[in-house]
Amino acid sequence: MERVFGTLQQRLPPMLRRAGILTADAANGYLRDTYIPEHNARFGKEAAEPGSAFVAYTGVALDEMLCVQGDRVVGRDNCVSWLGRSLQIPEQTHRRHYVKATVCVHEYPDGRLVVFDGPRRLARYDANGELIDASTLSAA
Repeated sequence: MERVFGTLQQRLPPMLRRAGILTADAANGYLRDTYIPEHNARFGKEAAEPGSAFVAYTGVALDEMLCVQGDRVVGRDNCVSWLGRSLQIPEQTHRRHYVKATVCVHEYPDGRLVVFDGPRRLARYDANGELIDASTLSAA
C-alpha cells in the first residue's frame, strides 16, 4: 500500500496541474471520471476464479479488537482508577484482594468497562463505573 500511496503522491499533483485543476471538487471529478477508469483499464485484471474471496473472521470478537485497554495497579482500597472513575474489584472466590497487582481495564465502544487479571474477568461496570451483577463474576 505504501508503494501505491507514494506513486499516487508523485503522479497525481503534476497530472492535476497539467489538467488545470485548482479546486478539490474539480480534482474529485477528474479522479472519478478520468484517472480511475484509465488506471483500472491499464492495471486491472480479471480475477483468477469467479465469486467472492471474502472470508468471515471467526477469531476474537469485534468488541475485543475495538476496545481501549490499559494496565492499572490496584490500590490499597482494591480499586483501580480509569479516566476519573474508581472501579472497585469485588472479592473473588479464588483471591480475596488484588492490592498492588497489575490488572488490565478494557473500555468498550459502548462505554462498558471490564477489569481482567490475565484471561480472568474480575468485574464488569457500566459506562458510569457502576458494578454490573457481581454475583455472576466467579462463574464467568
